[in-house]
Amino acid sequence: MRSGLHRSTRSRFIALAGAVAATALLLTGCAGGGSNTPDAGAKTPAPAAAPAPTAITAVSPASGSVSGTNTVTLTGTSLSNVKAVTIGGQAAAISSSGSDKLAVVVPQAAMFNPAKVDIVASGADGKPLATVAGGYQYQVVTPVDKQLNYAMQHWNNYNTSVYGDLNPVGGDCANFVSQTLIARGWAMNGDWYNHNAAASWSPSWGYVPAMDTWIRSTPSLGLHEYPLDQRDKIKVGDIVMFDWNNNNSLDHVQIVSQVLHANGKIVIKMVGHNTDSDYRDLDTAITVDHPGAGGHFWSFSS
Repeated sequence: MRSGLHRSTRSRFIALAGAVAATALLLTGCAGGGSNTPDAGAKTPAPAAAPAPTAITAVSPASGSVSGTNTVTLTGTSLSNVKAVTIGGQAAAISSSGSDKLAVVVPQAAMFNPAKVDIVASGADGKPLATVAGGYQYQVVTPVDKQLNYAMQHWNNYNTSVYGDLNPVGGDCANFVSQTLIARGWAMNGDWYNHNAAASWSPSWGYVPAMDTWIRSTPSLGLHEYPLDQRDKIKVGDIVMFDWNNNNSLDHVQIVSQVLHANGKIVIKMVGHNTDSDYRDLDTAITVDHPGAGGHFWSFSS
């Protein structure tokens, strides 16, 4: 009996030890498959780097004509986030876009004013993403720049000390247009002149029908005639002649101050005297102000 009891006790002890070992294996993950416990030697992945903020670090070229139309390249970071750009508060069309470069077409300067202006890049929500204060310098460079810069200084501030005022003798519109052509680089001659603040002036200078006849008879001026509905040839600085009553007798003349392309339509704005204006709308002039009016353009070849 003593020996049997001893064997029975030893058997139970061995069975208990085996059960404890099996339990330990299960608890340590060594039995029955993989473990959810991380390997002590494994490395935790580094967090992804935050994207670089949108920034403009360079502008090239950083200056140009007040008439605009040249292309400027903006260099920086995360520029693919940019959906709109303004230069001096005027919309600048984006011509090509990338993460580090953005090409935009410079708009004409407001009022053809030579000045340093801000460049602002905005996102899809219209909120500014990057600003370059004074990042672009508008300059008066070309003959057209000089013509329109003069026009914007004097459309409502008559230069009477030099050219007088012809309103008392029928209107100052042709006198003003002639002044802008002098600013553009034309020179007075025996056929076209204004001396001593309009003490003496030629009909071709200050009288619309005579100005039109002189332009038509002087091919060396380099002007080409187009009807009012052929606007694809028209540029800032070109001349617009009007026949308000459409009776083959011209009444008015202005200078083109802006050419806009909107919704497949070309919109012409004008600067001039008599209804003194800086951006008068051509279509309004011939449909609202003077319904049924006619006329034509004189466009510069260069």
